[in-house]
Amino acid sequence: MRKIESWLLQELLGKCEDESYATVVAYESGEVIFAAGDPGDYLAILLSGQADICSGGRVLTTIEYGAVFGEMGLIDGQPRSADAVAKSFCRVAKIRESQFISMLEKTPYFALSMMRILTDRLRTATST
Repeated sequence: MRKIESWLLQELLGKCEDESYATVVAYESGEVIFAAGDPGDYLAILLSGQADICSGGRVLTTIEYGAVFGEMGLIDGQPRSADAVAKSFCRVAKIRESQFISMLEKTPYFALSMMRILTDRLRTATST
């Protein structure tokens, strides 16, 4: 799974410490980050730990540091299509739409990185 490039993640992490860019939330192992059907009102970046993305009681993938998830709901305004569950203690930066737009405007390479992540996921989904 493609992640945000390390240098870009470090730049964004600095901004994530500022509440105007993101809200950072800690989750214990087994805690639900979001569930299928929840509003898709933020995208998330995994800052530490691991999380499972699940659908129908099955783990689709396990994500680690630097992974972006939940972006589909933010981009298309639709409810969550899967569950995200903390596999270990983790910290998650939650980025709302206005913050996302600001990040795209101020960090153009973030937009390219997001497009690469989405393209990678689309290729993976259509190659099976």
